[in-house]
Amino acid sequence: MPSNKSVSDAPITQFINCRILREHRLQREDLWVREGRILDPEKLFFDEQGYADKRVDCEGSIIAPGFIDVQINGGYGIDFSQACEDVCSGVSFVAKKILEHGVTSFCPTLVTSPPAVYHKVLPQVKVHNGGSHGAGVLGFHLEGPFISLEKKGAHPAQFLRPFQSGGIDDLMEAYGSLDNVAMVTLAPELANSQSVVRELSQRGITVSLGHSVANLSQAEDAVKHGASFITHLFNAMLPFHHRDPGIVGLLTSDQVPAGRTVYYGMIADGIHTNPAALRIAHRAHPSGLVLVTDAITAMGLPPGRHTLGQQVIEIQGLHAYVAGTTTLCGSIATMDMCVRHFKQASGCSVEEALEAASLHPAQLLGVSNKKGNLDYGSDADLVLLDDALNIKATYISGEEVWRKGP
Repeated sequence: MPSNKSVSDAPITQFINCRILREHRLQREDLWVREGRILDPEKLFFDEQGYADKRVDCEGSIIAPGFIDVQINGGYGIDFSQACEDVCSGVSFVAKKILEHGVTSFCPTLVTSPPAVYHKVLPQVKVHNGGSHGAGVLGFHLEGPFISLEKKGAHPAQFLRPFQSGGIDDLMEAYGSLDNVAMVTLAPELANSQSVVRELSQRGITVSLGHSVANLSQAEDAVKHGASFITHLFNAMLPFHHRDPGIVGLLTSDQVPAGRTVYYGMIADGIHTNPAALRIAHRAHPSGLVLVTDAITAMGLPPGRHTLGQQVIEIQGLHAYVAGTTTLCGSIATMDMCVRHFKQASGCSVEEALEAASLHPAQLLGVSNKKGNLDYGSDADLVLLDDALNIKATYISGEEVWRKGP
């Protein structure tokens, strides 16, 4: 019988006794991994049963692609928008902690900040793969400063900026560089925004619409120029109105170019969005729903006062407010909490809940050729869950990086 040595000397891991999420449904089959990637057992020239170097008994668990959080401002006392001396160690600390929530890749998110903060923070964190050190970084999400004053939410008004020329110069002046940037949230009604949307899209940077008072035609215009995401749908935008549904109307717009999908983020923490609104969005456009935590420094911290960017915030139960106000300023929910709440609130299937935290964000960022699915050849970033969608273990590149204690 031929040996696998002719193919590769690398060891092969076989995950058994599991249901794996593939092609939108849970399937009872084994999962094979070699050299950090998912393997097609049919292509092996040997008896698979006999030649796995290592077997992992999943004890009936669900195996889903690792979760991807495209909007997370920090957590565990770390705030990505604080220009401290060692930004990298803060990002690394959060990256390590979120493994227990099933997150294998994320976009560290900076809220509106003065140029000095961007110029200091952005060069310090490079795009990199995850591992035992923590979840991988897919690039920064820069939320602001080109947003609407009326819908600034918890963003500090004094650092908001308009587009002066509508070109790359505006971006460079604010950010200093676009290296290692995955996404920019902006308000499409700002003068000169179209050319900025086009410029970012051409560079492969995802443009998201948010913190905005845009009407539907302004939002559709931005999508035609390349925008493809909506930052935390319903939050920090005009409420849905039947004569002009605003940005929310993109979910059912007939002006989205053929072959394009508009994705939208939902903070499914039970606080930012009423379950009925979550259901409306999901039923209108299920394939575009992306779960985000929008987690802030206080995720994982006790109640009390903490910082977010240039602001002081107050934690009361599961609510995070700008101190002394009733303005919500991000969530303290974890990604696995959001997955469970989304399933319970929307009545969607287990598969849909898991794909909203994995496949859809990967598609949005253009990385679904290797992340967000369990297709042959994809990165073996996996999460093992029980039937109630609690995380049992997290794997990156086929290696166990976190496991729940007994």
